[in-house]
Formats: sequence, structure tokens, C-alpha cells
Amino acid sequence: MTLTPTPTGFTLHLAGSLILRHSAAAPAIFAGRGDGRMDMHHGNFDISDRLTERAPLEHVTIAFPRLVFRRHATDEPALTLEIAETEHGLDLVLAEVCPRFNRFWFRLPADPADHVWGGGEQMSYFDLRGRTFPIWTSEPGVGRDKSTLITWQADTTGRAGGDYWTTNYPQPTFITSHRLAVHVDTTAYAVLDFRDPDFHEIETWAAPARLEFLAADSFPDLVSALSARFGRPPELPDWLYNGAVIGLKAGEHSFDRLETYLAAGARVSALWCEDWAGIRQTSFGRRLFWDWTWNQTRYPDLPARIAQLRARDVRFLAYCSPYLCDDGTLFPEAEARGLFARTTTGATYRVQFGEFRCGVIDFTLPEARQWWIERILRANMLGIGIAGWMADFGEYLPIDAVLADGDARLLHNAWPAIWAEVNATAAKSAPEPVLFWMRAGFTGVQGHSTMLWAGDQSVDFSRHDGLQTVICGALSAGLLGNPYHHSDIGGYTSLFGNTRTPELIMRWTEMAAFTAMMRTHEGNRPDDNLQVDQDPIVLAHFARFTRIWHALAPYLRTLSAEAARTGLPLQRPLFLHHEHDPATYAIQDHYLLGPDLLVAPVHAAGTTEWTVYLPAGALWHHLWSDTPCQGGQHITVPAPLGQPPVFYRAGSEFTGLFRAVAEI
Repeated sequence: MTLTPTPTGFTLHLAGSLILRHSAAAPAIFAGRGDGRMDMHHGNFDISDRLTERAPLEHVTIAFPRLVFRRHATDEPALTLEIAETEHGLDLVLAEVCPRFNRFWFRLPADPADHVWGGGEQMSYFDLRGRTFPIWTSEPGVGRDKSTLITWQADTTGRAGGDYWTTNYPQPTFITSHRLAVHVDTTAYAVLDFRDPDFHEIETWAAPARLEFLAADSFPDLVSALSARFGRPPELPDWLYNGAVIGLKAGEHSFDRLETYLAAGARVSALWCEDWAGIRQTSFGRRLFWDWTWNQTRYPDLPARIAQLRARDVRFLAYCSPYLCDDGTLFPEAEARGLFARTTTGATYRVQFGEFRCGVIDFTLPEARQWWIERILRANMLGIGIAGWMADFGEYLPIDAVLADGDARLLHNAWPAIWAEVNATAAKSAPEPVLFWMRAGFTGVQGHSTMLWAGDQSVDFSRHDGLQTVICGALSAGLLGNPYHHSDIGGYTSLFGNTRTPELIMRWTEMAAFTAMMRTHEGNRPDDNLQVDQDPIVLAHFARFTRIWHALAPYLRTLSAEAARTGLPLQRPLFLHHEHDPATYAIQDHYLLGPDLLVAPVHAAGTTEWTVYLPAGALWHHLWSDTPCQGGQHITVPAPLGQPPVFYRAGSEFTGLFRAVAEI
């Protein structure tokens, strides 16, 4: 770290990179006041700000390790930073802040040629350069592209359309092509702005605790340092490698349908029945009954059926969210104990989820956390043999709720990590490893959540809400220490006549076979959409790729052990192992599965060939033909259904395994 005074300011370098530059003519920090407005509608937010002040803090006094910033030399200090060296870099700690400011802007030097990645799980753009990204956990919205008809329909009928930046999992953290990571230690609403060629600007709606800078000699070392900072999940459960997770919500009939998959030759690790607690029919589609107890009418003798599956080495998985419907059996019990968040008048806060209302469990209350862990997760779920679950809806904390401890506006972003910790605490007491997966995330979720999933994609190939977005999401989240990622095979959201095609399911299956987990989902409108087991060709294709995924288990186990040890994700951007090749820096629809497999999923309809970029400096073999291909070039390969573009690295110790996989 090097701090160098200049005539009216300073420069600050870390590991040879300029991380802060200040002068009276070009201040690094601005402070001001704003009156923000946030309107929530079913997890979507309309956010605006009326600024009354934005002042450049032109004057700085250096008294190492303190930097004191003022608007003018004669003013009272507006903000004081304290430089603190850390194991992998340095922190700029906000030691003192003038209380009249509630908006802050920090400008970090940039080069016009910089690449920037991160921002949480970003679904539309992997390289963030040239755009701005609000950091606020929310529903991503249906469509996520304001120029499309489906987004317009979602906006006009239910205020449910998204945009390129809306995501369940944002995080104020990014990595630059200088092998530098920046993290903003705040849970407040923030904006990462990468539009200016000469600086990156960070906006926060409250004073952050600190700005953290980490540097490393290589991208893998930098990702590992970030994962150490945020926490690392354990290795994947060994039972998961048995095969795919089959998602069905057909009540007792789900067990019969599972037999269809098995008879077709599918490898299956678990049956996932999110309707274990019941079903509620709404205009959006078939929703779940949010009362997290076994529905004995829909699933008679469920504990016995779970035991029968386990005897065949197949687990049973379920679903829950951190809310209780007010017409369920658990709501009165939780309300009597005072476990719900309140309104400003002291009443139980009820969230409208679209034709039903739910109470918000107040996890700032230790007794609420403990009740949920013991009463629901351990007794109602683990207690009857459930081995894992989808832990949904961590992004829905209403910002006007009254909590026992803390401001809901500042805890809204933090809620996914709190929800993850609640689930992880229960999972630790289980007799065997538990798998729960989340779509919501924020800083710190990495150390608790055992798996991410990409949320509710549309059932199509669309650019901003379809198949390819889950690749981008996996890569961006993976760089920030989230090693395990997957998606709903075939997508989830079916609205306005948009339904699945056999081709979509088969292409999604091909991609999923080269991720951390294969899992099907019937979607929000199962009766309107093709299911895997309803088409013999689709089912046979799916079964084959579950066998391929199962055959890759020795390789996947190695990657999972590496993730637990180093934090490196299973799905990796090409540049993570080929940083010498700048052509890899902006690629967001290819990925490495570990260091030795390159996967370029087909994400367009009606295609039988695909163009792939192979990183320079390596020889690659086309998986299906074993044809050697020199790196450093784009090549076009045949890509019929059943042969997605996959390559293995020459010299890999898993070469024999990969060749065997190609024969399945």
C-alpha cells in the first residue's frame, strides 16, 4: 500500500494498482442528502430519489492513517476515512461521518479498457462495464427487457416486469481486470455505476462501514480471498451424486410418476415435492399452501413413503419460505408467541402474495429464529425424514415493517443472508448432510447457503429472461464465492401464452448436466406446459443426461472438495484459468466446469451447430468426436440435440472419464 500526497490531495495504490485519487479539481468523494421513495408490489420495487444536496468534498487533510474530507477548508469535517491494512489488501473505514448527510458517492479510478464483473448474481450482463446496477434484492421480474412484449404485458397487468439489473441476489462487490476486488460494507440501497470511462462510482443511501479492497496475483487467488471473506459452504452431500432431483407436485401421484423416470433409465438422487404442505390455486398459477407442515390429505403416510424411498437411496425434498399464511395452522401459534414483524400501529404485518396473505417472521428476535428452527425445520421437516428443501423468498422483507431490532430498510438486503443462516443452523443438526437451495442472496449468504438456484426464468430462449441468463448468473455469483449454482430445467414462469417446447427442455437439460445439480420443476402452470415425463423423446433425452451427470461424479466431487477448500466455483468464466487471453474476458455464454471442461450450451431454438471460442494456450478435444482443436480461435461445431458443445482440456487427469462419458 502506498499513499502519496499531491498539492491538493493524494493518490493511494494497492499492489501497484491505483485505487483512490483525490484532488480539489477532481474529488473522490461526494456527500449529500436525499429523500428516497420505495414502493413494493409483490416483491417488485419502484425506487426513486429526490436529491436536495450533492456536494464534492474538495478539501482533504492527511494525518496518516486518517483522511479527513471537507467541502471547504474552513468547514467542519464531513467524512473521515481511516486506512487499515488487511491480509489481502486494505480497508477504508468510515471513522466519522457528519450526521446531516445520508447520501455518499465514491469515485474509484478506472481505465477505459477495464472489465468489471460481479455485482451479485447478474442475469443479463456478465461484464458490467458501461452500465449501472442498483443493489437491492427483489423479484427479477417477468421479461427483464423493457423493449419486449412480455415485459410490457407483465408491467401493465401486474407491475411485474423486470429490467436488466433486477435480481434476487445483488451484492455491492465487484472484480476488475486489474485483479482487484472492491466490496462495500453496507446493507443500504446502493448503486454501482460503471458508465464513465475514467472512474467507477459507488452510491450508497447510508454511510457504509468501510470500503474493502483486495488484490491478488491471479484471478483464482482473488476469488479464493473473497470467498474467505464471505464464508464457504460445505461440500455437496454425497447422496446428491446419485442423479437428478425430480421436481413433481402431484400429491401422492408424484411417487408413481417417479417410477416413470426410473423405468426410463434416469439416475435419480431425490424426489422433490414442493407441494408437501398443500396447494393453493391462484390466477398466477398453482401456488403452494404456506403452512409448513405435512399435508396428510395430499400426501398420506408421507413419513413411511420417505423411508421407502430412502431404502432405495432416493431422498425426499420439500419447500419452505420465511412466511406463514394467515389461514394456516401455524400462524395462530406464531402470532400468540409474538414472533411476527409488526405494522407501525402494532398489528401483525401481513404481506400480500397475490390472493393470499402471510405473516413475516421477525428473525431479529432470537426466540423467533429458535422457534422456526425447532418447530418447522427440525420437527416438521427433518423430523419426518426430509433431506433438503428449496428455501424460497428471502428477498421479500417489507421495508415498512417494524422489527424488534433494526430498521427494515437497512435489513431488507441483509434478509437473505439471515434466512440462509436460519436454514443452515437447522441443517447442522441433521443426521446426514442436508441440501437447501436459495434464489435470494446478499453479502454473507456464501457461508450458509448450500446451493444457489437462478430463480424464475421464463420458459423460453429469450435474451434477458431465458436459458442463457442462468449461465451469466452462475458466473457472476461464482466469482464472489458462491461455488454451487443450478436452475429449473425448462424454466419456471409461463404467462401470456408463453409455454415450454420439447426443444427448450432438452437444451436446458444438456446445460444442467454440466452444472452442480440437475433439477426439474413443473413451473407455475404445470397443466399448460410440457413436463419431462409426458413426452417419450424428451424423457429418454433427459434420462441419458442424468446418466452423463452421474458419470461425471468423480470429477464433480473433486471440484466440490476444491470449493470447500478454496472457494473456487464449479462453473467458472474462461478467464479464471486463461487470464493471459483477453478474448475470454467478455464471454458470458460459455463456461469452464472446473479447469478441464469447457461448456458452451446452445441457447437458441432451431440450431444444429454452434460457434465456440476456445482459450489460447491450450489444446482442446471435442467431447463427442474426440477431435483435437487448437485454442485461441472461434470454431463452429455440430450441435444436434444430444451433443451440446463440450470440450475437455488435453492432458487432463480425467481424460479417461471424459471419453467414457461421451459413450453414454
